[in-house]
Amino acid sequence: MEPDEQQDARRYFYSKSGIPGVVMCVDGTHIKIIAPVDDYDQHFNRKGYYSLNAMIICDHLLKILYVNAKFGGANHDSHIWNVSGMDNFFETKHRRGETAFNLLGDAGYPSKPWLITPKRNPAPNTPEAAFNKNHSLGREIVERTIGLLKNRFRCLLGARQLHYTPVKATQITNVCCMLHNMCIAYGLEEPSSDE
Repeated sequence: MEPDEQQDARRYFYSKSGIPGVVMCVDGTHIKIIAPVDDYDQHFNRKGYYSLNAMIICDHLLKILYVNAKFGGANHDSHIWNVSGMDNFFETKHRRGETAFNLLGDAGYPSKPWLITPKRNPAPNTPEAAFNKNHSLGREIVERTIGLLKNRFRCLLGARQLHYTPVKATQITNVCCMLHNMCIAYGLEEPSSDE
C-alpha cells in the first residue's frame, strides 16, 4: 500500500470503528470442495463438509490484498495466520516503528499489537462491549468483500462445490480473487444477489 492509500484506509476504518491505525481486515472463508482422495481429514471442516479455509486480507476499497487458500477446512484461522507469513510481515513493520499499519480480525485470530481482535466475553454495557461493537463495524468490509467475491464467482458459494482436487480448487480461488480485483479496478458494478 502506498502512503496515501494507507492514510485513506486509516481514515475509513477510524470513521467506521473509532480504532486508530487500521489499514486492512482479515477473515477466513470456506470454499466447498468434493472429498479429496488424499488428506481428506484435513479438508473436513467443523461445519460438516469438505472445504478449503481461505484466509483473505482486504482494504477499505474491497480489494483483496492477500489470499491463502491452500489449507484444508479442518485448519483453524489462527493456524493459517501463523503459518502464512503475514504475522511476520506485520510484526516486522511494527518493530520498524510502523505502529499505524494494523489490521482487524475476528476472535479466531490471535490478538497482537498489529492484529486487533475483539475482547473476549465482555459484560453488557461496558467499554469492552462498546469496543466489540465498533470493532464489528470496522470489520464489515471484509465480510462484504468475501460476499462480493462469492457473488461474482458463484463457484465459490457454499451452495455450490468445486469438483476439483484441493490444489486446483486453490488455483481457482486465487484466480477468482485476481479477477475480483480487476473488477474493482475497472469499476465494474457489483452483481445483484438474484442473478
